[in-house]
Amino acid sequence: MATLKAERRQELDALDTSALREGVNWFITLAGTANVIWQLSLPPVGHGVKDSTSPGALFHDPKRRMRTTVGYIAVTMLGSAEDRAAYRAATNRSHAPVQSKPGEAPAYRAMDPQLQLWVAACLYRGAEDAYERVHGPLSGAFREEFYRQGMVFGTTLQMRAEDWPATRDAFGSWWDSAQSRLEMDDSVREYLWRVLRLEYLGRDVPARLLAWRIRMTAGYMGPRFRELMHLEWDDEQQRRFDRFNRRMATFQRVAPRGVREVLLRRELRDIRKRLAAGRPLF
Repeated sequence: MATLKAERRQELDALDTSALREGVNWFITLAGTANVIWQLSLPPVGHGVKDSTSPGALFHDPKRRMRTTVGYIAVTMLGSAEDRAAYRAATNRSHAPVQSKPGEAPAYRAMDPQLQLWVAACLYRGAEDAYERVHGPLSGAFREEFYRQGMVFGTTLQMRAEDWPATRDAFGSWWDSAQSRLEMDDSVREYLWRVLRLEYLGRDVPARLLAWRIRMTAGYMGPRFRELMHLEWDDEQQRRFDRFNRRMATFQRVAPRGVREVLLRRELRDIRKRLAAGRPLF
């Protein structure tokens, strides 16, 4: 049984992501903060991140936090089975102590496969949304293959492959149901506003840049999450957002893959150097 489990894990670590990666590089650079807000809208995830005392927490060490986040996407999209296994082991060591205190509500545990399923689902939806903004709606067999590859966002952690809904339509039903469980209290909302305002940088940020960042993030969030964040949105903002995305989609379609993936490739090289030198990934 243990051997079969190990073989299944190796099979999942070797999952091809050639279709999925077409939707990733854009959303990580432009819609990454919106995706974080999606993830933290599930109360156990929101409180687990907000209350984390980990050395790699965003407000403790923002450079480390950004490196590990981008590193995870790089490994899932471009890494080998060995890269994924090594990154999972490092992430597990980081996640293991992250859990709520006895009697604390909401209860959370970073190693909970169901919480990891939600995080993976958010990352997948971000990739899908980005792909469709550039190339149009996914359909047919390619839609199912794109979706199947999306499970890598969870299986590179501790999510069980059998928890990933079997088809894209089944995922759609699950996603709609999951959104009904979302809540955001004032403490999580204020934490996320601090992230939006780039307070973790510890320095002043030009007001125009912050306004642009908030507007773009709000656009990528979508209605349900804007509601949770108490963000207003009107038709003029939507028109400006759509114009920006049309220009970005044109760039994405003509830019060479090496340009589109430069951030992920650079991070993957750093990860492999760390592994070769026996240095910690985090």
